[in-house]
Amino acid sequence: MKTNDIILQTATKVVLFIIVLFSVYIFFAGHYTPGGGFVGGLLTSGAIILLLLAFDMKTVDKILPVNFMYMIATGLLFAIGTGAGGLLFNVPFLTHAFTDVDLPILGHLSLHTAALFDLGVFLVVVGVTMIIIKTIGEDD
Repeated sequence: MKTNDIILQTATKVVLFIIVLFSVYIFFAGHYTPGGGFVGGLLTSGAIILLLLAFDMKTVDKILPVNFMYMIATGLLFAIGTGAGGLLFNVPFLTHAFTDVDLPILGHLSLHTAALFDLGVFLVVVGVTMIIIKTIGEDD
């Protein structure tokens, strides 16, 4: 029996965009306010889970052809590499560096290595969460 999920699928397309946009905002606001890679990753995973609820797993795999194991490995590489980068400059592990630059179009911008660490955490959280959900949702 085929179900008619047109309302759920249409609402998901709108809500998905809003959740991912808020996830990006939380990711970038995490250096100065609560948030960052972990919470942003959970929001993105929630958006993908909503996509899985509205559509089937085969459709979502066509939309997002991502190997989440590679995503986890890349995230770990970013997180550990950024944390260990301080050891190259004879400072403690996870010591982050930052600088302020003035760009013509963007204006005053503060660059942090913590953003790379948060990107690693973001990728690991999304990858692990999606592997767990896809493993639970598989029907063999």
